Amino acid sequence: MWYFAWMLGVGLAMAFGIINVMWLEADYFHKIDQDGARDAGRLR
Repeated sequence: MWYFAWMLGVGLAMAFGIINVMWLEADYFHKIDQDGARDAGRLR
């Protein structure tokens, strides 16, 4: 029965890693969008 706990732990660790990568990617592109909007305002 220990393998059920092991599978649950591995699944939760993978989910945490995937969510973390998605958050970092969204944060990165959000910063790029903000910088792009600031640069576009300067060009006008």
